[in-house]
Amino acid sequence: MLTYDSLLAAITPTSGETREVFDPATGALIGTAPLEDVAALEVALDQATAAQPAWAALSDDERKAYLHRAADAIDASAEALAELLSREQGKPLNGPNARFEVGGSSVWTRSAADTPLPVEVLVDDESGYAEMHYRPLGVVGAISPWNWPMMISIWQIAPSLRMGNTVVIKPAETTTLSVLALVTVMNQVLPEGVLNIVSGPGSTVGDALTRSPKVGKIMFTGSTPVGKRIIEASANNVTRLTLELGGNDAGIVLPDVDPAAIAEGLFWGAFINTGQTCAALKRLYVHDSVYDAVVEHLAEFAKNVPMGVGLDEQNVLGPLQNRAQYELVDRLVESAKASGARVVLGGNPDHEAVGNFYPTTLIADIDAHNDLVLEEQFGPALPIIRYSDIDDVIRLANELEVGLGASVWSSDRAKALEIVPRLQAGTVWINSHGGLHPMIPFGGAKQSGYGREFGVEGLKAVAEPQVVSG
Repeated sequence: MLTYDSLLAAITPTSGETREVFDPATGALIGTAPLEDVAALEVALDQATAAQPAWAALSDDERKAYLHRAADAIDASAEALAELLSREQGKPLNGPNARFEVGGSSVWTRSAADTPLPVEVLVDDESGYAEMHYRPLGVVGAISPWNWPMMISIWQIAPSLRMGNTVVIKPAETTTLSVLALVTVMNQVLPEGVLNIVSGPGSTVGDALTRSPKVGKIMFTGSTPVGKRIIEASANNVTRLTLELGGNDAGIVLPDVDPAAIAEGLFWGAFINTGQTCAALKRLYVHDSVYDAVVEHLAEFAKNVPMGVGLDEQNVLGPLQNRAQYELVDRLVESAKASGARVVLGGNPDHEAVGNFYPTTLIADIDAHNDLVLEEQFGPALPIIRYSDIDDVIRLANELEVGLGASVWSSDRAKALEIVPRLQAGTVWINSHGGLHPMIPFGGAKQSGYGREFGVEGLKAVAEPQVVSG
């Protein structure tokens, strides 16, 4: 078990170029992170390449056991990991935040270990016999984001290791310490060279990782524009890809809802991780007959949810992780205000205050084509659009180029299910939004990416299918 101080000491670089890391809530210096280059990436790729055959040669049960030991190591140092995550990313310790994310990291690791993937018998009759096997791809290059840096890293690492691959991971530049700490803890029990990390700019290290012929698979979670660049960079090697890209998820509230009953679910669908979640509810369409009541009950719930420094135990909303994201949210809210939209809650940040805190913001009576609706805000500001015709609202929900998730809210599940097939999204939730499960495949439609993570489909995605016939 590592304490916060011993964990920070273990990941503090003793040589090479570094950058200072500051707490987005307080501005305090946390420590220093390594700033590595393409040469360091090549070393890591060579280590992963050298370690992969022996790792793949282990039995499936042996790799499962290693993953369980890695999950145990995460659990043993969970409080230190959560404190570092809270300081660097900004998310509070409590609520669906830092402790939740660290716990989820061990849960998803165990799930990746325990998900059955038996040999599939395809044909077994007088015409012949054929089986489907899943073989390792080699080295997986993982590029993780800054919003859920530990858990999304695990979504990339754990299934890759289970299937016999080794991993080189490049964390986001603003949450390097969190992923470095996670990898350090896991490497207490994993064989040398199986899990490697390189910290550096996406423009150099990330680009080189996606272009490397040593990599059999790239897994990336992030924006659609960066995903497109990865597609181009990896094309020459025909590298396999799993891309979970940008989203601007729509929620549709039908006229039969109980506004008071759905307020809490709507809030957390939109504001989990202070809105910094790819599959968060980012534009809410409410039928005219219940519009005012839904807005009123949502605002009543939202105004009582505490925001502040993450290490204060009572807070469950935190700052935006970086100033660029704060400025984006501020720009979009100001655009909505300038258009005449009604500010129900928030929308009045103190630009001189310490920390990247943007208040919980609800914007009502907004045009369906305002910038706050059309652009992914990725922060604590929710536009609420009034509608009266179901065909019109489905058209609005589908008109963007992204399609990660969507939700339908109704007291009648059958009515909700009638709408679901008409929505262009990788996942459609009913009476909730954004919930994920380690056994339920997750991924996007349209320009929200391709490939699926989690469960059996997630294991297959980091393996090469091989048919054995005869």
